[in-house]
Amino acid sequence: MLTRLQIRDFAIVDQIEVEFEPGMTVLTGETGAGKSILVDAVGLVLGERGGSQLVRSGARRAEFSAEFDITTLQEVRDWLEDQALDQDDACLLRRIIAADGRSRAFINGNAVTMQQLKSLGERLLDIHGQHFHQSLGRRPIQRDLLDYFGKLLEQRRSTEAAFDKWQSLKQQYEDLIAADADRASRLDLVEFQLGELDALAVEEGELADLLAERQKLLHSSKLAEGVSTALDSLGQNEAGNAASLVAAAIRSIEPLLEYDQELNAVRELLESASIQVGEATETLQRYGDAIDMDPARRDWVEERLDALQSMARKHRTTVEDIPALIARLRQEFDDLSHAEERSQELESQAAAAKEAYYGFASKLSSARKKAAKAFCVAVTDAMGGLGMPGGVFDIRFAALPEDGARPWGIDDIEFLISANPGQPPMPLSKVASGGELSRMSLAIQVIASDGSKIPTMVFDEVDSGVGGSVAEMVGRRLQELGGIRQVLCVTHLPQVASLAAHHLRISKVTDGKATRTGVAVLGKDERIEELARMLGGVEITQKTIDHAAEMLAGADRKRA
Repeated sequence: MLTRLQIRDFAIVDQIEVEFEPGMTVLTGETGAGKSILVDAVGLVLGERGGSQLVRSGARRAEFSAEFDITTLQEVRDWLEDQALDQDDACLLRRIIAADGRSRAFINGNAVTMQQLKSLGERLLDIHGQHFHQSLGRRPIQRDLLDYFGKLLEQRRSTEAAFDKWQSLKQQYEDLIAADADRASRLDLVEFQLGELDALAVEEGELADLLAERQKLLHSSKLAEGVSTALDSLGQNEAGNAASLVAAAIRSIEPLLEYDQELNAVRELLESASIQVGEATETLQRYGDAIDMDPARRDWVEERLDALQSMARKHRTTVEDIPALIARLRQEFDDLSHAEERSQELESQAAAAKEAYYGFASKLSSARKKAAKAFCVAVTDAMGGLGMPGGVFDIRFAALPEDGARPWGIDDIEFLISANPGQPPMPLSKVASGGELSRMSLAIQVIASDGSKIPTMVFDEVDSGVGGSVAEMVGRRLQELGGIRQVLCVTHLPQVASLAAHHLRISKVTDGKATRTGVAVLGKDERIEELARMLGGVEITQKTIDHAAEMLAGADRKRA
């Protein structure tokens, strides 16, 4: 569950830190106080989209962090472990949005992608917005709600994976068939290209060897002259060469050893130098003998380099990549030669993948129809408790045509409602009034939440459009939900607020220069005062205060 929320420099929020408790918590406040700011902040820290306009005026960045207790949330703990982000029984999510619009996300101190943040957020908390009823008539939303209630999301993901595999194989097969007409001519071309490349017989590293040899051939005269001079200096010149000078030095040292043995180290060094001079002379002699000054060899090297570079230009590659080009052409030649076999193989694989998809989709359809029965009963019962006695909720299923198969399955789903006895169920968007639609939205959201494993539910003014006894019924339903999971509810209804276990008041404060939002945890007396404000508006009378106190006492009695 959500245990702590911190917000800094967001909209009109300077800095807020709020701690949350289990059960049902309501957030109330006057119109314009920013009640939904906390909900928006929670959405942002869980990966919702947000830009620079969210940063408080004059601030460099907005910061959000949310801490969750995941002690009993094994699915969340497994996900964190798989992502190498696990850390004890607490989970800290953090989001930073800079004034230039750049955004960063962190989980337990580790930088993560926004997709990772959103994926984890979906496992921790679910937000039901105040405008949800406006999208309730959309069939994709209706399908999602049913799958959510029936705990069918994993089954739907398997169906989506099967659909993607089928479509991929189907596309590969169709691409191969489309290319069949050009296959013969392409096969001839590839065979010709391989022939000329094989005739060239390029070897790995040949270009570097040829370039080095050309360098030697172009400068063979200078190399020969330099080697000759070096040999003269080392020993071939009779006078003043290195070998004779070192030998003379050794002869000068040897008589002196009789007087001082320390010079023995010098003699050893000179003897070593004499050996090295001799080895260098032999190596240079061999190198000089091997210098090739043949113009014919130079011409051959130039022709070979030109042939290699011309072939590389022809195939729009480099000389170094010609061996890789040959390998690719051989693979293509093999694929083209066996295209018919590959076509048959892809056709068979696509057919098997299609059959597998329909197997998954059929099982998902059956599960949906089973879940729909329970969903309809639950929503119909809830309608009676929300001021629509005698109303009926139903779900109509229609099979999609074969060419209309979709990743989510083969069902076309539509929610139907009869708000009054005797009326046949009709599509939700066509028969429900604004108030009825709000109540239907609430009933469906709460019922769908019953099937959820998500530990924290946030309801942002989903009780708009209701009042009186219906409002109390709404509060009772949210209170029941708060008995099995954490519920955070932004509300303007005192009937709902009085039923919460915990109460937060959102207020807006201005000093004439700037406006800021604050959050206060209310005790019993403060709750009575806030309920009285919600009941009576600007003027709060003793009667209103008494009424508020009685509402709170009654809620406590019923909760006990």
